[in-house]
Amino acid sequence: MHHSYRLRMASDVDIKLISLIMPITWKEFANIHPFVPLDQTQGYQQLFKELEKDLCEITGYDKISFQPNSGAQGEYAGLAAIKAYLNAKGEWQRSVCLIPKSAHGTNPASAQMAGMKIQPIEVDKNGSIDLSHLKAMVDKHKENLAAIMITYPSTNGVFEEQISDVCDLIHKHGGQVYLDGANMNAQVGLCRPGDYGSDVSHLNLHKTFCIPHGGGGPGMGPIGVKSHLAPFLPSHPVIASPHDAHSSPLGTISAAPWGSSAILPISWVYIKMMGGKGLKHASEIAILNANYMAKRLENHYKILFRGSKGYVAHEFILDTRPFKKTANIEAVDVAKRLQDYGFHAPTMSWPVAGTLMIEPTESEDKAELDRFCDAMISIRQEVADIEEGRMDARVNPLKMAPHTLTCLAAPNWDRPYSREVAAFPLPFVKPESKFWPTIARIDDIYGDQHLICTCPPMEIYESPFAKQKRASS
Repeated sequence: MHHSYRLRMASDVDIKLISLIMPITWKEFANIHPFVPLDQTQGYQQLFKELEKDLCEITGYDKISFQPNSGAQGEYAGLAAIKAYLNAKGEWQRSVCLIPKSAHGTNPASAQMAGMKIQPIEVDKNGSIDLSHLKAMVDKHKENLAAIMITYPSTNGVFEEQISDVCDLIHKHGGQVYLDGANMNAQVGLCRPGDYGSDVSHLNLHKTFCIPHGGGGPGMGPIGVKSHLAPFLPSHPVIASPHDAHSSPLGTISAAPWGSSAILPISWVYIKMMGGKGLKHASEIAILNANYMAKRLENHYKILFRGSKGYVAHEFILDTRPFKKTANIEAVDVAKRLQDYGFHAPTMSWPVAGTLMIEPTESEDKAELDRFCDAMISIRQEVADIEEGRMDARVNPLKMAPHTLTCLAAPNWDRPYSREVAAFPLPFVKPESKFWPTIARIDDIYGDQHLICTCPPMEIYESPFAKQKRASS
């Protein structure tokens, strides 16, 4: 991210302004214990209320709980609220959760943890939910249907055009709709889940609403619900939240009453700085960027899924699977080679194995998007060189990527391509600005299959007294 475009991993992550991060360093936010009496945190309480109001306006939901610490934890909280709601109605038998096969992997895991049984739903050739299969499964499980978990736009990078029909179908048969909020970057300001039929969603504030997520966290996955689910939002035994006044609070989902509250000022500032028009514009640019890149790359790679009008949503999938047969090149080779061009690779082998999923978001300008597209087109030409015999099938820039500075500066160069091709494949990759990979190619599969524990032995934790006693005995 320091020198060039860092493509989305999955579920919209944006580049953050330093000005958004500054408030979390202020002692008024940073030094407050999560269990401090509420009358000592009136400023924080105002922030919670304003952020809840803004998020409700953005999503169309009626209440927000900030307790979940991550998207997955938000999924669990939302599904648990659904289960509690159904149980309160006396519909204990409702335990089946319908989940499309294109779903995020956390979806079935969360449903399982919430005590639900998973029924997979097929996906059609365009990447959308197979409506006929959905109807068949709804009819099959109509007596014990609890919920459906769907992502909009889908994880295949297309807008589910029948999303309202899907929600209506589930409600007609007594179920609830959980909308995975991972792809809200394509919705903010354009449409609201609460308006087209969803009952509950989690929001990845650490992605869509600008809390930094690089390096793994911290996360923040609040859930928004319609009013009928509000009585079943999470509560806390130490600090009472506004939702505790409801009839049947869910109980504790995370250790602190407002989750990772220290990072909430980031999302508050982001929303205030952007305003309604800015948030909508960001979503529009995210979708525009994805379609621009898909258009530039479509003559070089197959775009796996598109909507009925030929467009993608805010992300799209490049199919690199044919290269395995024609050039013995796989998605991992393309990902490694991108490092030589100065780019962090996009999502690899998900949601479809052997592919690359690209989600540009709204963060980068056109020049940077063009540089990435130029790199991908250049890599496609390198694949063609292998396919047509101009480059060795085993020792080539893709199979040997990435190329480190140590490798390039070695006195002996015995590869059938030049050092320049290895490290400076296009004019914009320059020595003075290149971000060098520090580690060359490793055998990923070997490493996965031959684990080596580097943890110290348990004996080092033994006290000197225990060691002496054991030795004397």
